[in-house]
Amino acid sequence: MTVKVVQYLAFFWLALAATATADAAENGADYPTKPVNYIIPFGAGGESDITAQLQQPIFRKLTGQDLVIARRPGGGGAVVWNELNTMPGDGYTIVGINLPHILLQPLLGAHYATKDITAVYLFHYTPDAIVVRRDSPFDTLKDLIDKARKQPGTITFSGSGRGTANHLAQIRFDKMAGIRTDYRPFKGTGASVSALVLEAVDASWGYLTVGLNYEDDVRLLAIATEKRHPRLPDVPTFKELGFDLADGAYRGIAVPKSTPAPIRQRISALFAQINADPKLRSDSENLGFAPIDIPYGDVAKFIEEKRQEYLKLAKEAGIEPIGPPTPR
Repeated sequence: MTVKVVQYLAFFWLALAATATADAAENGADYPTKPVNYIIPFGAGGESDITAQLQQPIFRKLTGQDLVIARRPGGGGAVVWNELNTMPGDGYTIVGINLPHILLQPLLGAHYATKDITAVYLFHYTPDAIVVRRDSPFDTLKDLIDKARKQPGTITFSGSGRGTANHLAQIRFDKMAGIRTDYRPFKGTGASVSALVLEAVDASWGYLTVGLNYEDDVRLLAIATEKRHPRLPDVPTFKELGFDLADGAYRGIAVPKSTPAPIRQRISALFAQINADPKLRSDSENLGFAPIDIPYGDVAKFIEEKRQEYLKLAKEAGIEPIGPPTPR
């Protein structure tokens, strides 16, 4: 065998190995082979951050690789979502997403459209809840509804922001119950709860987590889950009280749109495994989250259905599109 033949064969096998490696990377067969950056578009200590920290050790256990959490708050998540499709689409940058944020922010002038967000998996939601002070005269949801029907528009609710999960829950429930209440937006859940505790409002649209985190100051009249929560066994669900409400603020994972479909599917399957971990599930439920399992193949349909539902509610709240996003 001549030197030239040997060199040719060596080049051939190297090229073949390189092609196989590239194909494996493209189809996600070996993913991940290095640490994955997980961008949380909110600050440290929030529910999105807490969830990422629960997912982190299980990711490591399943893959042998680190899930590196980077917190980048700004614009209620919009700063990161604006930049999502400028990030590398190799599967090693993933981003946390929240609904209804990515559905309603474009109406309010965010520099991205919902269709720009490539979601691959949704893992839980924080259930809506009606919250009152410990000493509130409303012992039950029926008490609140009865007064609202007798005195329309007089019962005031605090909530976290305008066009948020809290605001949409108020609009939806008012329609279901045949009442009219006064929603007052505050900057965040903490400010909303403070307004309630300081008696600036009669009640609050918040989350199940508020009942767990502020249990000395507040109580819940109803929660938007399919069944009662084990830590709040005396709090009824809206459904058992006759209202078809099981909703809240959803969380999941998105990737840049340049990410190949096989890698999107691999990330989805990986987070489904993480979400099924018994300890994570127990910890999540204990913190007040309601686990769901919406994989890549179903997530686009789910988001579009929610978008249609939320846009209708937003219109009823007077939240209209202000025009297409400004190019950036």
